Amino acid sequence: MERTQIMLEPEQKQILKKIADREDRSFSDLVREMLDEQIVKHQKLRLAAAAKALLNDYTTDEELTAFTALDGEDFHA
Repeated sequence: MERTQIMLEPEQKQILKKIADREDRSFSDLVREMLDEQIVKHQKLRLAAAAKALLNDYTTDEELTAFTALDGEDFHA
């Protein structure tokens, strides 16, 4: 782990401190968990945006749709 300093509004710090106290955990642990949740949310949004941007290609490009006729068939290796 690396030490990092951030600036918080007094109200933000107060609210986070109350949550941490209520959950009987450290302030830092709570902030790390909240950051992790936001990172996952951001990554999911970026992935969804990328998928949406490529959707047209995957529905109209013949090279990408060539095997859709096989969808639902059993695979035997």
